Amino acid sequence: MMQATFSGTTRQPPARPPITILQSEADALADLALSAQGKPRLAAQLLLQELGRARTAKPGKLPGDVVGMGSYVLFIDEASQTRHSVQLVYPSQADIELGRVSVLTLIGAGLIGLRRGQCIDWPDRKGRCRRLRILDVAQAPHGFGEAEG
Repeated sequence: MMQATFSGTTRQPPARPPITILQSEADALADLALSAQGKPRLAAQLLLQELGRARTAKPGKLPGDVVGMGSYVLFIDEASQTRHSVQLVYPSQADIELGRVSVLTLIGAGLIGLRRGQCIDWPDRKGRCRRLRILDVAQAPHGFGEAEG
């Protein structure tokens, strides 16, 4: 497991909260992360770690407050107390100006599978650990955020 800087010291990050992902999304995301592995992509490696520990759910069985592909997510970075509102999407749909964040970014890989109220200690681009807390989740209309072909 990777190490990150917490309050100026290097140590193992705390245990991550349980996450749930749709089985169909888990398969598509694993393929996506594996295809990105040849590049130096920390987000792809972390996404694979998250997929490896995730509980999977069948269609129609994923609670509505779980972050999945296409979900709209309101979260707070507790270190800066900054609120962010994003939609979690596949790389080809990403558009930061529209608030669409790719699952192959550090933030995107950290949000997948979390539920409203959960938090995760997650690295930023500088290797510092940030605590991200999910404030709210709304699901996208049916069909948006489906796996890329």
